[in-house]
This record gives sequence, structure tokens and C-alpha cells, in this order.
Amino acid sequence: MTMFYSLIDEVQNTTEAGATKRQLKALKRITDLFHAGSGRYSKQQIELFDNIFRTVVGVIELRIRVKLAHHLATDANAPATLVRAFAFDDAVAVAAPVLSRSTALSEADLILCSGTQGQGHLHAIAQRQTISEAITELLIQRGEPRVVHAVAKNPGARISEHSFGELVVRSGGDAQLALHVGMRHDVSRHHLLRILETASATVCRRIVTANPQLADAVKGAVTDVIDDINLELRNGSEEHAKARNRIRRRKDWKELGETDVHAAARAQDFERTVAALSVLASCPIEMVERAVLNENPGAVQIVAKAASCSWATAKALLLMKAADRNLSRMDLDRARENFERLEIRTARRVLEFYEARREIGAQPSPPIAAAEANARAAVG
Repeated sequence: MTMFYSLIDEVQNTTEAGATKRQLKALKRITDLFHAGSGRYSKQQIELFDNIFRTVVGVIELRIRVKLAHHLATDANAPATLVRAFAFDDAVAVAAPVLSRSTALSEADLILCSGTQGQGHLHAIAQRQTISEAITELLIQRGEPRVVHAVAKNPGARISEHSFGELVVRSGGDAQLALHVGMRHDVSRHHLLRILETASATVCRRIVTANPQLADAVKGAVTDVIDDINLELRNGSEEHAKARNRIRRRKDWKELGETDVHAAARAQDFERTVAALSVLASCPIEMVERAVLNENPGAVQIVAKAASCSWATAKALLLMKAADRNLSRMDLDRARENFERLEIRTARRVLEFYEARREIGAQPSPPIAAAEANARAAVG
């Protein structure tokens, strides 16, 4: 124990020249003391040593911990136990350097920290050069806007489809977040379409500007820009091309029917769903895409009815995760009542009216979600 306390004193001593190197050396020697013979330790014993080591680091003066943390953050050979002790320090100034840069931390360390620590720690993790899907999911779930923004604009962060859906929902009232998500090169086409549909003209144009392949799509009116961007994205999508070719073959063979829409919707296959539904409803594919992605259930019901689909297929469309509707049982019951009351000819008239207004361009077109009100008026 005499050696142990002597090493603690050495860590605290800042009076000598080159103190930082001596302090790091002393800390590493403390680590060696704890881990001598670690190959014989159980998992519980190792966890116990980790807790003890955090306590040891905790007694070191804050300004010294901060200084040491910056050195450890870039030391590829730093002992993992030592780095973990700094990473879980309550002081963000101590934890942030190692959380954002150290390669000594394991995936398990980062997941545990992401699930238990505060916003300052999360923000530091969000700035790592690479972040796994499991970690980004925790950061997006638990993070405040500053953390979520950092994840969204980090090109090294891997984001799952589910997490992208969360980002799209949160970007609805956050123009800066919408911009960060829209400018990512790994965002799926249906997520990007939802962002462009709800974002301001300024955000839409900045997203286009950040993507050279879409630059020629800008023409002026926001709706036109969105449709042109949509066309560019669709034409460049390998998944859409495969879905379109499959649907075209089924149509040519006179085999295309409601079962194609139902199966694609149940499989959460956005591209195949909109391609089949567009053919069956005889309406532009961009109209179908807007309807499928719209949170309002009325829009997709109108397209489904125009395609002569049954309630089972309409329900499958409503439950597609791409729109993130989260409908309750009561919502579905109400949707079924509206769907069964709506006539096919009325749904087709609404789509024809909507498309005519889009083509004429005499006045701004209403969102397709507003078609539900038009359908009810027509029924009445």
C-alpha cells in the first residue's frame, strides 16, 4: 500500500518539469498493480477493479485529470482500464477528450456510457470518427438537440433505418436537423422525400446545393423542386429500378394485381409498393410516394381505393414503417370506416382533380393529404 499511496502523490505532484509524463507513468503503474495476474480474474473481479480505479482517478485534482485526459485521448497504447476511468468521470471536461477520440475504449464501453451518462458525455461520443448503429440509436433516443445534431452531421456515424425514421420525425420542427439529415449520403430515398416534403424552401435548396447530382433539378417553386429532386433520386435508385422492372414484367404478363401491393407493403418494400400501386391506381408515382409517406392516413387510403384495393391491403399500407404513423387500434377502426365508405369512382375523381391542378399550375397545389377532405365533400 505504501507504493500505491506514493504513486498517488506522484500523480498529484505538478511542481517538477515534465510533470504530465511523470503523472501518466504513475497512473499506468497503478494500472499495472491492479491488473497483475488479470488473466486469472473473473468478470466480476475485473469490474471491481474498474470501480476501484475510477475511485482512484476521482481523488486526483480536476485540472490534472483534464490535462491527463487530453494526453490519454491520443495515446493508442493507453491501458483500457485507465481510459475507462476517465471516460466515466462525472466531469465532462475530463471524459470528453477520451470519449471523442480514444481508440482504447471498446464498443461495450461506449454503449454503456451512451446508455447511462449525461448529455455532455453523449455529445463527446457523437463526435467520434466512427460510431456504430447500436451507439447512434442510443444517442438519438437519449440525446438532446445538440447531441442529435452532432450525430446527424457526423459522416462516420452509421445510422439504421429505424434511427433515420427518428431523425426525420425530429427534423419536422428543426430546420437545422432537417438540413443535416438531408445532406447525408446514406439517407434512404423515402426518408429524404419526407424531409423535402416538410422542409422550408431554403432548406430544400441547401440540400440540393450540397448534392451536385441534384443541382440541375432546381427550377424555382418548392413543389417543383421537390418533384424534380424526387425524379433525380428515383432515376438513380438501383432499388427503384429493380422494383419498376419487376412490376413492368408483371403488368406485361397481365399478372399484376392487388396481391403485389399487399405483399410489398407487408414486406416494408417501399419501392415495390409505390411502383405497383401507381400502375393499379393509374396515377403518377410521385403522387403515390407522397401518399404512402404522408402521416395523414386519408391520402394513402384514397390511392388504395382508386386502385380497387381491399381494406386488408389499405391497412398494410397504413402500417408501413416508412411513414411512421404509429396508428392505434382506434385510429385503424376509424380509418376502416372511412375507407369502406369511400367509393372507387370518388377516389379516382379526387386523384384526377389533384393531378389536373398540378399540371395547370394556376395556383399552389394542396398537399395530397388534403384530398381526404375533398373526398368527403364529393361523397356528400
